[in-house]
Amino acid sequence: MKTFLISLLLLIFATAAMAQEKEIVLATTTSVENSGLLNYILPIFEKKTGIKVKVVARGTGAAIEMGKRGDADAVFVHAKELELEAVKQGYFINRHDVCYNDFIIVGPKNDPAGIKGLKKAQDAFKRIALSQSLFISRGDKSGTHVKELQIWQIAGINPKGQKWYLEAGQGMEKTLRIANEKQAYTLTDRGTWFAIRDKLDLAILFEGDPVLFNQYGVMAVNPQKHKHVKYKEAMQFINWIISKEGQAAIASFKDKSGNQLFIPNAK
Repeated sequence: MKTFLISLLLLIFATAAMAQEKEIVLATTTSVENSGLLNYILPIFEKKTGIKVKVVARGTGAAIEMGKRGDADAVFVHAKELELEAVKQGYFINRHDVCYNDFIIVGPKNDPAGIKGLKKAQDAFKRIALSQSLFISRGDKSGTHVKELQIWQIAGINPKGQKWYLEAGQGMEKTLRIANEKQAYTLTDRGTWFAIRDKLDLAILFEGDPVLFNQYGVMAVNPQKHKHVKYKEAMQFINWIISKEGQAAIASFKDKSGNQLFIPNAK
């Protein structure tokens, strides 16, 4: 009886270990979660491979730091310069472009700063600053925040500390909700906007400047840095999301009005 119980316990532990091996941690940006993209594509991957994906959504900066610490197996984010720098530093390997959309500036429908119709994002930001219209920043070192700071720099303006500039320190959906409550301007990715726009009393007031291009990329945590990471399974995910099947899944993800939220562009 004792031998049977020991064998049973060993079987249970072995089964649990096998189940654990079939799960990876994906550190990702809030926009691919808030938009619903991951809820749409991950079941397809999990059914095909048997690998569960545990999603931890943070700002891009925080997601990359998770990977650097070895607290994730792969990251899926949208700040290409930061990603390439982290690869150069040796923290990640096998980075690939996955898909893109763009950033837009949304705000009160009456557009108090008068940015609608402008051609350059930097000019829109200048108008917001000159009119001292309230602007809500992610303020969380996310890809969106990095892009926003880049535009302020191009505009020659340092908004930090200004009474009209509020740093939310939140993800994209929460930042949009704050902007809605305060009837303020904010920079958002188009995917999250389409996902929750029906709940907001805001409008798209600026779009189309090439500087607002928003590239998403995926990369694996370097197993030479952290030997415990599940590199093999992470690469199965990466190879799938850049495959024809994964890219087709991304392309087929649309909002209820039929708008395509992400354009696949893996090479």
